[in-house]
Amino acid sequence: MFDYSTLKIIWWLLVGVLLIGFAIMDGHDMGVGTLLPFVGRSDLERRVVINTVGPHWDGNQVWFVTGGGALFAAWPLVYATAFSGFYWAMLIVLWALFFRPVGFDYRSKIHNATWRSTWDWGLFIGGAVPPLIFGVAFGNLLQGVPFQFDQFLVSTYSGSFWQLLNPFALLAGVVSSAMITMQGGAYLAHRTEGVIQTRAIKGAVGAACLMVLAFVAAGVWLQSIDGYRISSVIDPSALPDPMGKTVVREAGAWMANYAQQPLMWLLPILGVVGALLSAALLLARRTLSAFVASSLALVGVIGTAGASMFPFIMPSSSMPNASLTVWDSVSSHLTMGIMFWATMIFMPLIVFYTSWAYSVMRGKVTAAYIRENDHGAY
Repeated sequence: MFDYSTLKIIWWLLVGVLLIGFAIMDGHDMGVGTLLPFVGRSDLERRVVINTVGPHWDGNQVWFVTGGGALFAAWPLVYATAFSGFYWAMLIVLWALFFRPVGFDYRSKIHNATWRSTWDWGLFIGGAVPPLIFGVAFGNLLQGVPFQFDQFLVSTYSGSFWQLLNPFALLAGVVSSAMITMQGGAYLAHRTEGVIQTRAIKGAVGAACLMVLAFVAAGVWLQSIDGYRISSVIDPSALPDPMGKTVVREAGAWMANYAQQPLMWLLPILGVVGALLSAALLLARRTLSAFVASSLALVGVIGTAGASMFPFIMPSSSMPNASLTVWDSVSSHLTMGIMFWATMIFMPLIVFYTSWAYSVMRGKVTAAYIRENDHGAY
């Protein structure tokens, strides 16, 4: 069994892996949904687009569900505080996600243009809204969230929903939306051909360029934002006590980890280079390589956010000493140990069956396929 401090770091890494897995796998589904009304100009073309992700989208949801479960079990204080403070934002995500299962299942049940167009825009909402909200949430985490604890460690959120929609958070939302659209466009370009592929490439290349510009702008802006730093001595093996530390706010504090560990600069470099490489590969019609490069860009962007904030997970702007970190917002040693071994068993199974499913249903989705399977395809 690993010691307590090691498990805390392991679960910080594992939650990051789950977030990246969600962005890559469920992200390309959402990216395809975002592009659906624009790359598909006719009903047949939109059915082609939908069927590129139709067989897999629900299986990819396991990354989202597992990520939420891991957050609840590994970081219960973060789960409770975040879902309380971001309550309305989370409800918007939930309402948007409602459109996905019913949209996929009901869209082609009736041969009616209005019916199908309505569900197409529903799938667009289900694909475009969650990445935007997740990006806005990360933007607020980097600025600090207005919450505090009482003597019973009950958290109180003192902000409002509209305060979440501040300029820096919206810029982070643009980064998130653009990178998910890039991911979806790269996948769509790999699974289609002809005019649909051409439109998907244009959308993905545009999204990649927008992501790079917004990501660099956010990085420059972040240097002037007051970050957080623990000024007291921390015992990594101690029992969780979110009030047992002293935290100060300093301009540029989020850049301190990069000064101490210069190799961390590889993460933002990967985010920028991966996106630009994906765009170049798409223009060269090397779609599979472009999808891999896009996935690496997602690793770089998400890794940059995590590395910048470490060891903070959810900083508090109204009570900095109550900020939640890797060291003091975790579950018990036993719980994290059991979860670790369960993850080591089930995560390879998830990767295996996902890989098998994609290998079985690989290949291009064409208009001819939709016509031949008019009653079986989405």
